[in-house]
Amino acid sequence: MSVLSGVSEFFGLDIGTSAVRLVELHNAGKSKALVKYAYVPLEQNISQSESAADHQKLARAIKDLVEQAKVTTRNVAVGLPSQRVFTTVFDIDRLAPGEIAQTIKYQADSLIPTPIEESKIDWAVLGDSPKDKDKVEVLLTSVTNDFIEARLDMLESIGLNVIAFEPDHMALSRAVIAFDTAAPQMVVDIGDRATDIVVSMAGVPRLARSIPTGSEAIIRAAVQNLNIDDKQAQQFVNKFGLAKDKLEGQIYNAIVSTVDILVTEIDKSIKFFQARYPEAKIERIIMTGGASALPEFPLYVANKFGLNVEIGNAWRNVSFPADRQAELLAASNHFGVAAGLAERDA
Repeated sequence: MSVLSGVSEFFGLDIGTSAVRLVELHNAGKSKALVKYAYVPLEQNISQSESAADHQKLARAIKDLVEQAKVTTRNVAVGLPSQRVFTTVFDIDRLAPGEIAQTIKYQADSLIPTPIEESKIDWAVLGDSPKDKDKVEVLLTSVTNDFIEARLDMLESIGLNVIAFEPDHMALSRAVIAFDTAAPQMVVDIGDRATDIVVSMAGVPRLARSIPTGSEAIIRAAVQNLNIDDKQAQQFVNKFGLAKDKLEGQIYNAIVSTVDILVTEIDKSIKFFQARYPEAKIERIIMTGGASALPEFPLYVANKFGLNVEIGNAWRNVSFPADRQAELLAASNHFGVAAGLAERDA
């Protein structure tokens, strides 16, 4: 959802539920160089709130972050939380370019969950439909005008110049998938309150879903099933994860049913993708977000599906000094969206 195009200098801004993160790259060619990255924690719920007071708090937090990071440009590409964005892939008849836009708008009205006159829609023709040789497939995203306008007003009020809005899942996929990979890759991003599941093929998302289960639900399961407080639960879950041989498997037993909610959704997503693209096999699952680092979690997923599972690296397509590798990899789980936004071709 580009607002302006042809801008060469900009930074990526990820407004999450628990923090705001930014990444600035030197945008030269395919391999972009890291200039800076930074974050500021947020008070609970303010990024999702509709209240004017919380909008002001959020604006102040972003303004402080931009100033402290000494970002050199006011141009910004901004992520849209997946829970706010509707994404789908559908087929339409092959048409002359002039007729496509009208047909997509007409079809979108019956596909998107909000009235079309209250929504901003964006679309791209992906190529031939895998189901019907007389049709082409279209990627469609929509978000409510109210949400976009409120974000735009807030960011402009602190002197930022929004050049693009983009769904978080698209930005994340760009960051963690090697840019020369054509085979289908699944990205599973486990946030605090939700998990995004994306299947990308040849650099384009073909399936995107947001599941309302995240790392907070895993911690909550440990609190309830072990009768311990939040802090202890966090320590135990982070330390032992899904290791069956630690603490007599108590942590594993406490959290595995919640983890299996996510595993079931991954399974549904794989089946949905394979039904639409029977010729294309998912090559690997890339896990990212806080909970992806839990001991034995990636292995658990790999064993369930017989697929390669790797931990996502937000800096995969970015160049940086070798002596910063350890520091950057430690932060990687949290910077995928901001890095992907900064990697856009404006």
